[in-house]
Amino acid sequence: MINTVALVGRITRDPEIRYTATGTPVANFTLAVNRQFTNSKGEREADFINCLVWRKAAETICKYTHKGSLIGITGRIQTRNYTNQKNEKVYVTEVAIEGFSFLDSVGKTNNPEKQSQHKPNNTNPNDPFANGGQSIDITDDDLPF
Repeated sequence: MINTVALVGRITRDPEIRYTATGTPVANFTLAVNRQFTNSKGEREADFINCLVWRKAAETICKYTHKGSLIGITGRIQTRNYTNQKNEKVYVTEVAIEGFSFLDSVGKTNNPEKQSQHKPNNTNPNDPFANGGQSIDITDDDLPF
């Protein structure tokens, strides 16, 4: 059996972290992933995918990401269900994250509590990406995927 997911998208709201009764961190967020085609109006649509991450990875994602952060994730699809307060059965499908990569610079945030003092250590004057720590202006349309 194969159950593998790889996604690149933007976080739609700040990740929320909770702790289990035993103190294990768990965070959830929604990832907006653009579709590869446009609709009949020429607009690009997106899928909004629920994501769940555990332990140290949950704390790291909550510390360094925010609404709008670009992130790549790998994981697996999982389903679960529960009965809500109205005694209705609720079904949930989500991606259980097993690996991730930050695709924005770590210091690029509008939230001062999450800003870091990350400085690049590349001093090669011929490097087109050595820009004194400034972000590079690239739109999603410029990316090959």
